[in-house]
Amino acid sequence: MADSTTPKDIPSPIDFHRMSDARAWADSAMQKRPWRQEFFDVFVKELSSLNRKGLSVLELGSGPGFLAHHILQSLTEIKYTMLDFSSAMHELARQRLGSFAQHVRFIQADFKTKEWTLSLDTFDAVVTLQAIHELRHNRHTLELHSSVRRLLRKDGIYLVCDHFIERGGMTNTDLFMTIEEQYSTLENAGFKNVQCVLQKNGLVLHRARTS
Repeated sequence: MADSTTPKDIPSPIDFHRMSDARAWADSAMQKRPWRQEFFDVFVKELSSLNRKGLSVLELGSGPGFLAHHILQSLTEIKYTMLDFSSAMHELARQRLGSFAQHVRFIQADFKTKEWTLSLDTFDAVVTLQAIHELRHNRHTLELHSSVRRLLRKDGIYLVCDHFIERGGMTNTDLFMTIEEQYSTLENAGFKNVQCVLQKNGLVLHRARTS
């Protein structure tokens, strides 16, 4: 019997499995938050700082490929894996990436499930943008971060960007966290040297290291 005190997940207002919903989200994403471009640039800067040939990167909740396109056109000799639970989003990403898509491994998996890491190797970096809240309740976040840490190689980095609770912004404390809560959850998952590298208009990007 389920524990009645267990918090319930928050249903998503969007069905990302439907192409019409996925396309509508993709069409509006940059219009609603044009400053996401600044975050794209910081993702590239952080990955470049690793200075590793054949850099291996996993993107969680990769969606229609906005971040992937920016990274792939900016960095050469990169091994890129895109993980999303929606085949519709993967199809939109393939269209957006064009010739870059042939260098990408597409994985359809739901990072809310316990087995989502089974088909994955280890990586130099894991990146994610506006996807953590798709866990649909922040009580799942620690487990996800812990799973990500196990996927990262020595001296790997985790670049995690999402909305945060703020006055005039996000207010659902079941779905979103404060910046301080995001920071402490990364530390509790075993990450080191957690730092906020960019905060703007309701989005915050943290860098966390395995050592």
